[in-house]
Amino acid sequence: MKLLQQKLSRYDEPQKAKAAGIYPYFRAIDSEQDPEVTINGRPVLMFGSNCYTGLVNDPRIKEAAIEAIKKYGTGCAGSPFLNGTLDLHKKLEARLAEYIGKEDVMIYSTGFGVNLGVVSTLTGREDYILWDEQDHASIIEGRRLSFSQSLKYKHNDMASLEQQLKKCDPDKVKLIVTDGVFSMEGDVANLPEIVRLAKQYNASVMVDEAHSIGVFGHGGRGTADHFGVTKDVDLIMGTFSKSFASLGGFIATDKEVTNFLRHHSRSYIFTASITPASTAAALKAIDIMEQEPERQQNLWDLTNFALEGFRNMGAEIGNTSTPIIPLYIRDNFKTFKVTTELFNEGIFVNPVVSPAVAPHDTLIRFSLMATHTKDQVAHGLEAIERVFRANDIIK
Repeated sequence: MKLLQQKLSRYDEPQKAKAAGIYPYFRAIDSEQDPEVTINGRPVLMFGSNCYTGLVNDPRIKEAAIEAIKKYGTGCAGSPFLNGTLDLHKKLEARLAEYIGKEDVMIYSTGFGVNLGVVSTLTGREDYILWDEQDHASIIEGRRLSFSQSLKYKHNDMASLEQQLKKCDPDKVKLIVTDGVFSMEGDVANLPEIVRLAKQYNASVMVDEAHSIGVFGHGGRGTADHFGVTKDVDLIMGTFSKSFASLGGFIATDKEVTNFLRHHSRSYIFTASITPASTAAALKAIDIMEQEPERQQNLWDLTNFALEGFRNMGAEIGNTSTPIIPLYIRDNFKTFKVTTELFNEGIFVNPVVSPAVAPHDTLIRFSLMATHTKDQVAHGLEAIERVFRANDIIK
């Protein structure tokens, strides 16, 4: 055995979980992505999806994707920098700029690629990136690739952010990067205070709206719109793989910024463009989100119903106020065990264990779609309470 394989063979945590019968990953779905899916021929309620709008199986979006394939084919076979730009891409960028309320938009092949390519590129060696300790992994990877000085502040702690801002050279660029809605904890960034501090210390602000578009703001525009600070947030990032029911991502900002990124952002220049089908799907999703506000309202009705149910049963859910509801287990093995038991009861939830979170913060991530019914959510709550009591997670 070569040294590389010898070293990697010592990693056996998945094998241990499989041997115990509680390995919870790569569960193959063999149906459409609806509130109820089919796995191994049996129906399972899906409480693990990020498609908060519930549009992932909408026939209008599927038809738009099909028509795009008929016209453009299945792929672009090149990056947007060279041969991979379609008029359809330009149409989506213009539509997003209008929707978000920014001067210009660039679309990337993935949401991860947006944060990787933007955060790593914008600031220089003498500049600063200030980031929330619970920011998404893609932001973390972006700041790791940057040559800038990296300053972490405590989660959603504005005193900690200000303390870090005070360390910065006032004449250098300072970029504050935060999630709008934090993807695991489900809590919301304090954008009004972040914007106030940014103005006080002459800093710029970038907000990752991946988990807030379709949920917050008028027509689902996100937390910046919700708090009325769109003009004060310099860069707004979003992904198509969640509420837009597609694949890809974007950055919305000023033309001076996009001009620089188009010629320097490596995950943009050196990655093939998103497919015609993905582009058309995202375009159609924007129209539906604007035209059907009742979809967003139903999501919030379900969210408030679920939050009340979890609080009443005594589950520990942290500071969430969104369709992302963390159910803290605080033990890796028990988190896997409970996930497996819930799956056996027909409930699909996502386990989040170390190293994704600290070992004492392991949790089950329960998330809602606008297309769930109240009865489905109530059934999920009942199953979770039953399994939690059986495992002494709640009394």
